[in-house]
Amino acid sequence: MTTAQPKDRTAEGFTPSPVEPLAHQLLATLAQHRMASTNQLHVLLRPDRSRQSVSERLNELLGKHLVDFVVLPQSNRTRVWYLTPKGARLTRDWPALRGRPPYPINSATAASLKTPHTLTVLRTHLAFVTDARRRGDEHGHLDWTPEVFHAIGDGERVVADAVMHYTLIDGQQRRKLRAFVEVDRATMSSERLAAKLIEYARLWAYEPQPVGRRRQAGGPGWLRWYPVFPRVLVVLTGASRQTMANRISDLKAMAAHHPLVADLAREVPLGAVILEDLDERGPTSNVWVPLTGDKPRPWTEL
Repeated sequence: MTTAQPKDRTAEGFTPSPVEPLAHQLLATLAQHRMASTNQLHVLLRPDRSRQSVSERLNELLGKHLVDFVVLPQSNRTRVWYLTPKGARLTRDWPALRGRPPYPINSATAASLKTPHTLTVLRTHLAFVTDARRRGDEHGHLDWTPEVFHAIGDGERVVADAVMHYTLIDGQQRRKLRAFVEVDRATMSSERLAAKLIEYARLWAYEPQPVGRRRQAGGPGWLRWYPVFPRVLVVLTGASRQTMANRISDLKAMAAHHPLVADLAREVPLGAVILEDLDERGPTSNVWVPLTGDKPRPWTEL
């Protein structure tokens, strides 16, 4: 697939509407993503404006006690913003966030503990947002939902680091794609990472039974949320190239040898990528390793 942007596409058409106040968009983004640095908010919401315009709105919200921030260590005083409990209460009933449980952060200490993983997940999102703007596809600041929970039976659940919604546009053709995104910072064992594929395979196969009724075929539970099962994308960072290559090999072995995961892999695209390659080359480059084998390719062609 070519990644060149057609001449009749413009990036401005795929950035958040300037008609909606920036302050409103900042609050909605922090409610959706939990935390974000000033620079991330700038790239996500106003890439065509000065960073100062974003900082000014954030400081106004800070003065109203709707947001707060922590300073990243050894980062030239980079601020990471989050909603206060007051900000979370204000946004919880907004239409774009309906059904999204609020997670107000009550202290700078709590914010600091969440920062590394949350910012890495958002960094992954920004790679897709930047590529979508370049290509003229549709993927905005609310098309990425972190921390999505789904039941898989026996009182257990799978938690995706994010669920992504993305619309590919080719002339008059629109192709809607969805993905579960797992971001691995090499903080868990390779075996535990690979075992996440079992959880997604269980979700794919899980058919909930109505309470108090005789067992009957009701179809898989995921159809409640998705017309087709989302592809599973694993993004790796935080280790040497060799370590990450080994972790991808373990993911491929799980897809080949675990019966339920192998069944999933025959029906659902599964891929892995190194985050630094995603940043440098973009998600529609040949950077994704199919977990069923074969050569690297764009995520849209897994």
